[in-house]
Amino acid sequence: MKSNENIKTAVTQKEIPIWEKKWLTLEEAAAYSGIGRNKIRELSQQKNCPFAIWLGGKVYIIREKLDDFTDKQFRI
Repeated sequence: MKSNENIKTAVTQKEIPIWEKKWLTLEEAAAYSGIGRNKIRELSQQKNCPFAIWLGGKVYIIREKLDDFTDKQFRI
């Protein structure tokens, strides 16, 4: 039987490509979209941001909603 540490290692070794993830960190969202990390954080803190979800004190970016948002923008 595998120990918890072995299971954690096996899970973290399988890297999921950014374009397949549902939720992104700010760093991943910046790399994915080409928008700066600080700008994504600024946008995510706006009231009713359509692509951000807050879990505790950490923000995650919903990739598909970020795509929809950027597709509709003239200027960010």
